[in-house]
Amino acid sequence: MAEGGARGREHAAIGSALEVLGVALRLGLTSFGGPIAHLGYFRHEYVERRRWLDAAAYADLVALCQLLPGPASSQVGIAVGMLRAGWAGALAAWIGFTLPSAAAMAAFALLVRTGAAVHAAWLHGLMVVAVAVVAQAVWTMGRTLAPDPPRATLALAAAAAALLWPGSLTQVAIIAGAGALGLAFAPWLGQDGASERLAQPDHPVPGRAARAGGLWLVGLFFALLVALPALARLAHSPALALAAAFYRTGALVFGGGHVVLPLLEQAVVPPGWVGVPAFLAGYGAAQAVPGPLFTFAAYLGALARPAPSAPAGAAIALAAIYLPSFLLVGGLMPHWQRLRTHPGVRRTLTGIDAAVVGLLLAALYHPVWTSAIRGPRDLALAFGAFALLELWRVPPWVAVLATAAAGAVLGPIA
Repeated sequence: MAEGGARGREHAAIGSALEVLGVALRLGLTSFGGPIAHLGYFRHEYVERRRWLDAAAYADLVALCQLLPGPASSQVGIAVGMLRAGWAGALAAWIGFTLPSAAAMAAFALLVRTGAAVHAAWLHGLMVVAVAVVAQAVWTMGRTLAPDPPRATLALAAAAAALLWPGSLTQVAIIAGAGALGLAFAPWLGQDGASERLAQPDHPVPGRAARAGGLWLVGLFFALLVALPALARLAHSPALALAAAFYRTGALVFGGGHVVLPLLEQAVVPPGWVGVPAFLAGYGAAQAVPGPLFTFAAYLGALARPAPSAPAGAAIALAAIYLPSFLLVGGLMPHWQRLRTHPGVRRTLTGIDAAVVGLLLAALYHPVWTSAIRGPRDLALAFGAFALLELWRVPPWVAVLATAAAGAVLGPIA
């Protein structure tokens, strides 16, 4: 394993950022199916086809990114780009993978900004399909991350707390509390052997300068989490307020994918930056584009009222939600082997994983269900979309287009 990881790094040092950009852009145009599917596309392209790194090194990068908050698939792409062509390669990998879906979502936001589009029947269909998408995510993640009574209880408790005391601070408290419970009671949660299953032979140890530089980046990650909101308040800057909200989301979301929904909702809906109908319509539309779900941030940033303009808002939101990933991937790669095998890290994540299922369950009820389901017809459409996704296993974009079309045919609810 150590030899394989060394080969992966040695081979990866010879590429160019332009080369990384071309490959990542093609992946960004064709990678449908969510984070797990993205990791499969990445493995085929980077490991099997181009041999930029070997299978063992790739598996290790996936393991590292699954330990971090933020979008795991995007972080793996950033890490591969970094190995291939340094920081320029990391930036190229991110731009290529996120640009297609970010541009599509920002363009959709321009349509929604007209106002009349929010009330269109087909757009309400996008709100309804969000119910099915989130319900499927809760169902799938619950079976994986909360499969037994203790973890399911923790998930339900997290959902109840999020509904009873809505707010971003509550979500932070839930995540922190669940992590503490996981650390203290992991054997009771059925995860006492987690660290042993992850143990791997050692990789070459990074130099002292690399480890020290990594710690500075991790320190900057935490410093920005505190400083950005304070600076926004002191400067009375709408742009900084927008950046602070999306940075906090990118820094605190564990699990990636659909788990980002409740944090984004708390970031933009309660302050009045984006209305609930527009929020849910954009979330539904995000299921129909390739690439990472985190590019939903570009749509919200383009709509957000504090933004100086739609393009500027989209750029600020997208950069801010991904900045934590760059800081953590760059900062922790020199330390990742130690983190992977640390029992406390795995036990903490056991509790957090169960809690994020609960947060998503709470979001399924409010705002997704309460805003989209207005009567039996909407419920029937949601059942149909869920059947397409869960029973017939159609791609999400097919379910999105079918539900939007059904909404347009049936017309608005009186």
